Amino acid sequence: MRWPGSGSSDSQRGRCETAAVSSEPVAQKSGVVVFCDLAGALTRIRSRFPDLEVIDISSGVPRGAHGEVLFGGWGPNSVQAMAAGVQWAQLSGTGLDGVPPEVRAAPVLTSARGVAAPAISEYVIAAMGAFVRDFPANWLREPPESWFVQQAGLLAGATLGLFGFGGIAQRVARIARAMDMSVVAMRRRDLPSPIEGVTMTTSFDDLVSATDHLVLAAPATDNTRQVVNAETLALVRPGLHLVNIARGSLVDQDALRRALDDGTVGRASLDVTTPEPLPAGHWMFDHPKVFLTPHASWAGQTQFAAATDYFCDNLARFISGEALEGVVGPDGY
Repeated sequence: MRWPGSGSSDSQRGRCETAAVSSEPVAQKSGVVVFCDLAGALTRIRSRFPDLEVIDISSGVPRGAHGEVLFGGWGPNSVQAMAAGVQWAQLSGTGLDGVPPEVRAAPVLTSARGVAAPAISEYVIAAMGAFVRDFPANWLREPPESWFVQQAGLLAGATLGLFGFGGIAQRVARIARAMDMSVVAMRRRDLPSPIEGVTMTTSFDDLVSATDHLVLAAPATDNTRQVVNAETLALVRPGLHLVNIARGSLVDQDALRRALDDGTVGRASLDVTTPEPLPAGHWMFDHPKVFLTPHASWAGQTQFAAATDYFCDNLARFISGEALEGVVGPDGY
C-alpha cells in the first residue's frame, strides 16, 4: 500500500520541531487585536507585546469586540470570536479533529506544529523501552526464583517504523538512531530523509513488514483512516509493538484486538483511541497487552508555555507581514 494522496504538497509539514523563542518585546502594528481563549497565556503574550490589545475571551467574547487574531481554537468562545472579524486562527495544539468547523474555516489556520515533539518523543521511547524490558511485569513485588537474570530484549538492533515523518517523528528518529536502532519512515512524498541513517519508503506494506516497533505519527485524515487493519496486520513481524500517538481513527480496533489475542501484536501502547474518552467497561481497559494513557503523551511541564511562545513568534511574523509557521492546508496537513 502506498500513502493515499501522495501527490499533495508536503512543504508545510514538519517544518520545525520547536519554535525559535524570543523574549524581546516586538514593535507593534497599529490596529491588531488578539482574542485569547487561554487565560493562562495572557501574561506571557502581554509581556511580549505590551502595546498590543489582547482580549481575554475565556469567559466569552465581550459585546462589540472585534479582533483579527485568535489564539486557542477549541470551544464555543473561539467559535464566537470567529464571527468577530478573525482572519488568522492559531491553534494551541496540533490535531484538527475536535476543532469546530467555524475555526477550521478561518482564512488562515495554523497549528502549534512540533511544539509537543520533546514530550511525545520521550513518551514513545519510554513505551518502547517498557515493551522490550517487559515492564511493568518485570518489576519485583516479591522475591524472585533467582537473582541476576530476567528475560528482556534490547532497543539496540531493533527496527523502528514511523508512519508519518513530521517534527515529532523526526525527533523520535534522532533518539532511536542514537540508541543504535534501525529506522524506516514513511511520508506522503518520495523525498530523501533529512536525518542521516533513516531509510525512507512510500509503501506501508513494506514499512510494517520490516518493523519491530510501529509508531503512528500521521494526522487523522480520510486517507489515513484505519491504515492499521486486518490486511496490514497480516504482514507484520510476529510480536509487533504498536505505538499510537496520532489519533485512534488510524487503527481498526477490532482487527487490533484479534491480532493481540493471537500474538500477532505483542503489545499496543495507545495514547489515543476511538472513541475518546473510552467508556467504562471497554475491552481495552482489561486487555493484558494494551497499555493506555488518556491522550496525554503531549503533556509536560513547559508544554503550555511552549505553545504560547510558538504563537508569539507567529504573531511577530504576522505583525511584520512575514509568512507564518505551521499553516494547515485543506487536507489537514
